[in-house]
Amino acid sequence: MTLRDIFEAASHQPMLLFLVLMSVPVLAFLVNLWSGETAEDIWKWRYVYAVLVYMACIPGIFAITLTVYLFLFERQSIWDIHLVIQVLPILTMGFTLALIRRKIPFNYIPAFGKLSSALTLIAAVIGILWIIDRTRLVAITYIPFTYILGAFVVLLLLIRFAWSRIF
Repeated sequence: MTLRDIFEAASHQPMLLFLVLMSVPVLAFLVNLWSGETAEDIWKWRYVYAVLVYMACIPGIFAITLTVYLFLFERQSIWDIHLVIQVLPILTMGFTLALIRRKIPFNYIPAFGKLSSALTLIAAVIGILWIIDRTRLVAITYIPFTYILGAFVVLLLLIRFAWSRIF
Protein backbone atom coordinates (compact mmCIF):
# COMPACT_ATOMS: atom_id res chain seq x y z
CA MET A 1 0.00 0.00 0.00
CA THR A 2 1.41 3.34 -1.04
CA LEU A 3 0.71 6.81 0.21
CA ARG A 4 -1.33 7.44 -2.93
CA ASP A 5 -3.53 4.44 -2.07
CA ILE A 6 -4.14 5.84 1.41
CA PHE A 7 -5.08 9.24 -0.03
CA GLU A 8 -7.43 7.63 -2.53
CA ALA A 9 -9.09 5.62 0.25
CA ALA A 10 -9.50 8.81 2.28
CA SER A 11 -10.90 10.56 -0.80
CA HIS A 12 -13.61 7.93 -1.13
CA GLN A 13 -14.73 8.46 2.49
CA PRO A 14 -13.97 12.09 3.35
CA MET A 15 -16.58 12.20 6.11
CA LEU A 16 -14.66 9.68 8.21
CA LEU A 17 -11.45 11.72 7.96
CA PHE A 18 -13.44 14.89 8.65
CA LEU A 19 -14.90 13.39 11.84
CA VAL A 20 -11.53 12.12 13.04
CA LEU A 21 -9.84 15.47 12.45
CA MET A 22 -12.67 17.51 13.96
CA SER A 23 -12.69 15.35 17.08
CA VAL A 24 -9.36 16.87 18.17
CA PRO A 25 -10.56 20.49 18.61
CA VAL A 26 -13.78 19.19 20.16
CA LEU A 27 -11.72 17.23 22.69
CA ALA A 28 -9.58 20.33 23.32
CA PHE A 29 -12.73 22.35 23.97
CA LEU A 30 -14.04 19.70 26.38
CA VAL A 31 -10.71 19.48 28.21
CA ASN A 32 -10.75 23.27 28.54
CA LEU A 33 -14.14 22.99 30.21
CA TRP A 34 -13.13 20.13 32.51
CA SER A 35 -9.65 21.30 33.50
CA GLY A 36 -10.81 23.96 35.92
CA GLU A 37 -9.86 27.59 36.37
CA THR A 38 -6.98 27.60 38.85
CA ALA A 39 -3.38 27.09 37.82
CA GLU A 40 -3.08 23.96 39.96
CA ASP A 41 -6.08 22.35 38.29
CA ILE A 42 -4.85 23.20 34.80
CA TRP A 43 -1.34 21.96 35.64
CA LYS A 44 -2.74 18.48 36.30
CA TRP A 45 -4.05 18.34 32.73
CA ARG A 46 -0.79 19.31 30.99
CA TYR A 47 -0.12 15.78 29.68
CA VAL A 48 -3.62 15.60 28.24
CA TYR A 49 -2.92 18.90 26.52
CA ALA A 50 0.37 17.46 25.24
CA VAL A 51 -1.48 14.51 23.69
CA LEU A 52 -3.99 16.88 22.10
CA VAL A 53 -1.20 19.06 20.72
CA TYR A 54 0.48 16.05 19.15
CA MET A 55 -2.85 14.74 17.81
CA ALA A 56 -3.37 18.08 16.08
CA CYS A 57 0.18 18.93 15.04
CA ILE A 58 1.36 15.67 13.51
CA PRO A 59 -1.35 15.61 10.79
CA GLY A 60 -1.10 19.40 10.45
CA ILE A 61 2.66 19.40 9.92
CA PHE A 62 2.32 16.48 7.52
CA ALA A 63 -0.35 18.37 5.56
CA ILE A 64 1.81 21.51 5.42
CA THR A 65 4.79 19.49 4.22
CA LEU A 66 2.69 17.62 1.65
CA THR A 67 1.10 20.79 0.32
CA VAL A 68 4.42 22.62 0.04
CA TYR A 69 5.95 19.59 -1.68
CA LEU A 70 3.08 19.30 -4.14
CA PHE A 71 3.18 23.01 -4.98
CA LEU A 72 6.95 23.39 -5.23
CA PHE A 73 8.12 20.09 -6.67
CA GLU A 74 5.10 18.46 -8.33
CA ARG A 75 3.75 21.78 -9.66
CA GLN A 76 0.23 21.00 -8.46
CA SER A 77 -2.34 23.62 -9.30
CA ILE A 78 -4.18 25.29 -6.45
CA TRP A 79 -7.41 24.19 -8.15
CA ASP A 80 -6.44 20.54 -7.59
CA ILE A 81 -5.99 20.86 -3.83
CA HIS A 82 -7.80 18.22 -1.79
CA LEU A 83 -9.52 20.09 1.03
CA VAL A 84 -9.93 17.20 3.47
CA ILE A 85 -6.38 15.91 3.09
CA GLN A 86 -4.42 19.12 2.55
CA VAL A 87 -6.38 21.95 4.19
CA LEU A 88 -8.49 20.49 7.00
CA PRO A 89 -5.53 19.15 9.04
CA ILE A 90 -3.91 22.59 8.92
CA LEU A 91 -7.11 24.30 10.05
CA THR A 92 -7.60 21.67 12.75
CA MET A 93 -4.07 22.24 14.00
CA GLY A 94 -4.51 26.01 14.12
CA PHE A 95 -7.90 25.87 15.81
CA THR A 96 -6.76 23.28 18.38
CA LEU A 97 -3.61 25.22 19.22
CA ALA A 98 -5.65 28.40 19.61
CA LEU A 99 -8.04 26.64 22.00
CA ILE A 100 -5.21 25.18 24.06
CA ARG A 101 -3.27 28.44 24.17
CA ARG A 102 -6.27 30.18 25.74
CA LYS A 103 -5.96 27.83 28.71
CA ILE A 104 -2.26 27.01 29.13
CA PRO A 105 0.96 28.54 27.72
CA PHE A 106 2.80 26.31 25.27
CA ASN A 107 6.03 26.35 27.27
CA TYR A 108 4.21 24.43 30.04
CA ILE A 109 3.19 21.66 27.65
CA PRO A 110 5.72 18.80 27.74
CA ALA A 111 7.83 18.37 24.59
CA PHE A 112 6.15 21.19 22.67
CA GLY A 113 9.56 22.49 21.65
CA LYS A 114 10.22 19.23 19.83
CA LEU A 115 7.39 19.98 17.40
CA SER A 116 8.70 23.43 16.58
CA SER A 117 12.19 21.98 16.11
CA ALA A 118 10.82 19.32 13.77
CA LEU A 119 8.90 21.93 11.79
CA THR A 120 12.03 24.08 11.53
CA LEU A 121 14.06 21.15 10.31
CA ILE A 122 11.42 20.17 7.74
CA ALA A 123 11.21 23.77 6.50
CA ALA A 124 14.99 24.00 6.22
CA VAL A 125 15.26 20.75 4.29
CA ILE A 126 12.44 21.69 1.91
CA GLY A 127 13.99 25.13 1.40
CA ILE A 128 17.40 23.69 0.62
CA LEU A 129 15.92 21.06 -1.71
CA TRP A 130 13.87 23.73 -3.48
CA ILE A 131 16.96 25.88 -4.00
CA ILE A 132 18.85 22.88 -5.36
CA ASP A 133 15.90 22.02 -7.61
CA ARG A 134 15.63 25.56 -8.97
CA THR A 135 19.31 26.05 -9.64
CA ARG A 136 19.58 22.67 -11.38
CA LEU A 137 23.04 22.09 -10.03
CA VAL A 138 24.94 19.15 -11.36
CA ALA A 139 28.29 18.94 -9.71
CA ILE A 140 31.09 16.66 -10.66
CA THR A 141 33.61 17.12 -7.94
CA TYR A 142 36.52 15.47 -6.25
CA ILE A 143 35.16 16.34 -2.81
CA PRO A 144 34.19 13.22 -0.88
CA PHE A 145 30.48 12.78 -0.26
CA THR A 146 31.01 12.77 3.52
CA TYR A 147 32.25 16.37 3.31
CA ILE A 148 29.17 17.39 1.34
CA LEU A 149 26.95 15.61 3.85
CA GLY A 150 28.81 17.31 6.71
CA ALA A 151 28.31 20.72 5.08
CA PHE A 152 24.60 19.95 4.73
CA VAL A 153 24.34 19.08 8.44
CA VAL A 154 26.23 22.25 9.40
CA LEU A 155 23.89 24.28 7.20
CA LEU A 156 20.86 22.72 8.91
CA LEU A 157 22.31 23.45 12.35
CA LEU A 158 23.00 27.03 11.29
CA ILE A 159 19.43 27.44 10.07
CA ARG A 160 18.08 25.98 13.31
CA PHE A 161 20.29 28.28 15.40
CA ALA A 162 19.20 31.31 13.38
CA TRP A 163 15.56 30.27 13.70
CA SER A 164 15.86 29.96 17.48
CA ARG A 165 17.44 33.42 17.68
CA ILE A 166 14.64 34.95 15.62
CA PHE A 167 11.84 33.44 17.65
